[in-house]
Amino acid sequence: MPIIEASGLSKTYRVYQKQEGLFGALRGLFHREYKEVNAVENVSFAIEPGEIVGFLGPNGAGKTTTLKMLSGLIYPTRGAATVLGHVPWQREDAFRRRFALVMGQKNQLWWDLPAADSFQLHREIYSLPIEQFTRTLGELTELFGVKELTRQPVRELSLGERMKMELIAALLHQPQLLLLDEPTIGLDVIAQVTIQKCLREYNSVRGVTMLLTSHYMRDVEALCK
Repeated sequence: MPIIEASGLSKTYRVYQKQEGLFGALRGLFHREYKEVNAVENVSFAIEPGEIVGFLGPNGAGKTTTLKMLSGLIYPTRGAATVLGHVPWQREDAFRRRFALVMGQKNQLWWDLPAADSFQLHREIYSLPIEQFTRTLGELTELFGVKELTRQPVRELSLGERMKMELIAALLHQPQLLLLDEPTIGLDVIAQVTIQKCLREYNSVRGVTMLLTSHYMRDVEALCK
């Protein structure tokens, strides 16, 4: 059974068209004009367990919107999808505990606190047993090579180190599916290669399924078949 199965997935936004000038603004108070923008149109695919799949397209093609629908953050306009056997936008607890979403331009860690404190917060959110949490955190910090940095405030870390911490936070509850939206954006070549290596090794050891969007073809070539 596929981990992700999407059929005709579409998302359309109704966008208000603001008129130019004072007269246009006054007219807009009484007669608003809208246009429809197709962010995602008729996307269908299936991803099997353990695969790392690259999801490619230019800016505005709808990659991030698709990931948001698959993670249940937004509702589709049309189409259907199942993720880990669940309809994602029903947002069942059993579903939310089995996947993680990492967006390269969004932070889930507290900026002024050490990453270790944010990790403890994640432990509480997911009700992780302390033994499991400690063991998993030790394995992940060793894999990503940041064991000595977890007590340092996140704002003092480099961009590459912060991304490693973001990935660790996403993997603490041992998800079966990892959705990655441009995880290496803004990183230098060395940091990109390090992230690629860690993700490839984690997939090999844990068998976690990954769906990756990236503008760096090196990411796709290094990770995806």
